[in-house]
Amino acid sequence: MNSIPISNKIPELDIAIKAAQEASNAILDIYQKDYNTFTKTDDSPVTDADLKSNKIISEILSDTKYSILSEEDIDDQSRLSKDMIWIVDPLDGTSDFIDKTGEFTVMIALIQNKKPILGIIAWPTEKILFVAQKNCGAFRYSNNKWDKISVTKIENLSKCRVVGSRHHLSDKEKEFIKKIGIEDFTSIGSSLKVGKISSGEAEAYFTTTNKIKEWDTAASHCIITEAGGKMTDMLGNQITYNNKNVYHQNGILVTNGLIHNKIVKEFKKLE
Repeated sequence: MNSIPISNKIPELDIAIKAAQEASNAILDIYQKDYNTFTKTDDSPVTDADLKSNKIISEILSDTKYSILSEEDIDDQSRLSKDMIWIVDPLDGTSDFIDKTGEFTVMIALIQNKKPILGIIAWPTEKILFVAQKNCGAFRYSNNKWDKISVTKIENLSKCRVVGSRHHLSDKEKEFIKKIGIEDFTSIGSSLKVGKISSGEAEAYFTTTNKIKEWDTAASHCIITEAGGKMTDMLGNQITYNNKNVYHQNGILVTNGLIHNKIVKEFKKLE
């Protein structure tokens, strides 16, 4: 795989890309066989693939000596005293993995002082990577080459393409999509929603739930920002990482940036 075209990349970038790729290969291997599915205490599913991916990523990232906050590990909160930590979702879209939609990803982010400075999303079934480093732009690797990616310049809400969850779209969210005049809506799994906006293939994604956690957004946050877009909560507040409470309390809004304030303004009218 040829090197990402970032001239001043930090050494952690290649380590994270390696971890994401090796985890992807292991996930794909399990995807094509029989595997075990378990139910966690919060009723969410976990499979052999989640656990194997987590093990591979943890081993590769451990060379950096930074703490790791992962969906599949117990959080002892020792990370809270650290300036730099990794945040990992070893298999984002476990339901899509189980349903065989192919729309699942591996997500790795490096956080410095509560902000993401690296973001990697790997899409195993398509052999695609989305990668960003702070102040260096966002890139997509597909068909054996790297391309710089960026968001669209669409400002008119009615012309926007919105992507949303296949498994968790609430009635409140459906109503809001109608209310702001969105006609083009597509359901898609996992962090691929943000990948699409970052690549200029959609303009917005939002969720009003308070169940989204830091590992669901950290890698995406860096990528959408570097692609020229924006991620906040639904009220327009900045999102930070490495907090004691890992839940984002007020949902998530991801856009091309130009329509961001319009959606926040419309959402606040509902509150």
